Amino acid sequence: MNNSTNYRFVTNYRDNSNLRNSLNHLTEKTYGFNFETWYNAGFWGEGYIPYSLCDGDKIIANVSVNLMDFDYNGTEKKYIQIGTVMTDKSYRNQGLSRFLINKIMEDWKDKADGIYLFANDSVLEFYPKFGFVPSKEFQYYKEISQNGHELSAKRIDLTNDCNQNKFVSLVKNSISNGSFVMKNKLGLLMFYVTSFMKDCIYYIKEQDVYVIAEIDGQSLFIHDIIADHIIDLDSVFQAFGSEIIKVTLGFTPLCTDGYMQIEVNEEDTTLFVYGEDLNDFSAKRIMFPTLTHA
Repeated sequence: MNNSTNYRFVTNYRDNSNLRNSLNHLTEKTYGFNFETWYNAGFWGEGYIPYSLCDGDKIIANVSVNLMDFDYNGTEKKYIQIGTVMTDKSYRNQGLSRFLINKIMEDWKDKADGIYLFANDSVLEFYPKFGFVPSKEFQYYKEISQNGHELSAKRIDLTNDCNQNKFVSLVKNSISNGSFVMKNKLGLLMFYVTSFMKDCIYYIKEQDVYVIAEIDGQSLFIHDIIADHIIDLDSVFQAFGSEIIKVTLGFTPLCTDGYMQIEVNEEDTTLFVYGEDLNDFSAKRIMFPTLTHA
């Protein structure tokens, strides 16, 4: 049963404090985070657009549009990523998410090269109803030997205004160090590095490069490279010291020579795509960068 007509549809309400606070409350209950710090820091830009239903002034269901401009080997791609899909527990089983996704498809399917989303295992039968199909991603890694290399990558605290200003400046002037990268990434990247990834920002002075990375024993996972010049990735690996013996990339490198390839297999996560441009995504053997997941 679809009861969406019983509720008020709202969108583009970023600067409405009552609605934004209600969205934050529902997001906190559903996912354990909210958008307020991101908003107050000025990084919630035009690229994140919530589509919501209200009962009075209370946000009861939401599906968000993320405007994603990508560079694929020099070709610009305009995609829409659907995210923050949620319905208050008291309002479920009324077709509210279906209503919002249909609204998004009507508004955006002819304005983008493709639409995609990452779904959890409980809704794998839901998204094909809108024309989405599952797709594979491929990730690159290599095993390395770094005997004698000293640690020179230094962790950076972005709560320091000076550090944050320098980081933001370099992001704004950065160039692609991958074959498939997001172009307008400042807002989404700042969401990550001021929350989930706040302890994962490193700076390598010798190369003037920031690296968003996680270290697990002798394994290094690099989510992103921020630089205003092309970087030799092997020299980045060396900056993390001789303990590191395996490096996995959260993006597709410009040159895949010397890397091994594996299908991305993230627990409880399936990529769904819509549109002719994305139908052959699996065949390209690339991945959406990890820090572009919304």
